[in-house]
Amino acid sequence: MRKSLFRIPASGFTLVELLVVLAILMLLLTVAAPRYFNGVDRAKEAALKQTLYVVRDAIDKFHSDNARYPDSLEELAERKYIRTIPVDPLTESAESWIVVPPDEELPGNLYDLHSGAEGTAADGSQYGEW
Repeated sequence: MRKSLFRIPASGFTLVELLVVLAILMLLLTVAAPRYFNGVDRAKEAALKQTLYVVRDAIDKFHSDNARYPDSLEELAERKYIRTIPVDPLTESAESWIVVPPDEELPGNLYDLHSGAEGTAADGSQYGEW
């Protein structure tokens, strides 16, 4: 019986193969992770802009219908100008909104709405200025 000069390799991966695969995965993650988180931040900013647009439109419609500004976000929701009090996508809270009252001679307490989030948007402006 003749012996083979070559051994049949054992099943499994060598340490070098595993290290190469892990290095490739880490390289892919370092490229993909920042893009993912930037995409999440951009989506939150877009959601905030849309929410502010809808609420400001509801405030204007309320003023047109009632010749006064609403007293609160709750009044807008109760009178069905908005379905519910919106959640600020950046703070993830409905309690963090900054309410801007109208001029003293105008009736009501809710003239405008701003986000209560701290920080700077991608365009360099402050979230509270939107």
